[in-house]
Amino acid sequence: MFEGPLTESILQRAREKGLLEIVLHDLRSFGLGTHKQVDDSPYGGGAGMVMRADVLVAAIENVSTPTPPALPAGRQAPPPRGEGGRKKFGKPHRIYFSPRGKKLTQVKVERLAKKPWLMLLCGHYEGIDQRVIDGFDGAHHKWIDEEISIGDYVLTGGELPAMVLIDAVARQIPGVLGKDESAAQESFSKNLNRKREYPHFTRPEEFRGMRVPDVLLSGNHAKIEKWRRENLR
Repeated sequence: MFEGPLTESILQRAREKGLLEIVLHDLRSFGLGTHKQVDDSPYGGGAGMVMRADVLVAAIENVSTPTPPALPAGRQAPPPRGEGGRKKFGKPHRIYFSPRGKKLTQVKVERLAKKPWLMLLCGHYEGIDQRVIDGFDGAHHKWIDEEISIGDYVLTGGELPAMVLIDAVARQIPGVLGKDESAAQESFSKNLNRKREYPHFTRPEEFRGMRVPDVLLSGNHAKIEKWRRENLR
């Protein structure tokens, strides 16, 4: 699912320049039995499946600790794909995407962009065992640091929210957009008082009877800036 968004356009160029490193980990690599099971039916009954705590915690601990713990018998972790952040940044900030999480906003995106390493856990089916969210590892570090929602609606998994967050955070990394002012002067940015951006126009000056506002053609930068500030939404 991640192939298209992560291998095209701005994100691909950022990865090629070494501004951004993205490592994907398949949870089935930590699954149980012949079929690499990662989920089971919910206690108490009900439709759908719930992702298992033992599988998820094995994956989280294996990926996020400097010296990954040994996995239980019958499970073998995949070989590391790139350095990830493990040897560079210590522990990651671990995010689980959930309808119960706090809403993703530009303020939160800017905060997350300052963290050197994010781990994004993508749930599926009916979600994940609550003990993964509530519990602690042996060093009393939570397995999940933050729950995030991208809106009040339901998706089939956390992959799409993860792509949204990656794209939004990547734009805040210096050099990713080419001109850093692009991120500083867009909708919900601090420079625009967290408002929606002003309207944009380009050639032709007139299109089907609709003209570009005269002030934008005037060359008077003070008046243009005043017009833009007055047209924030």
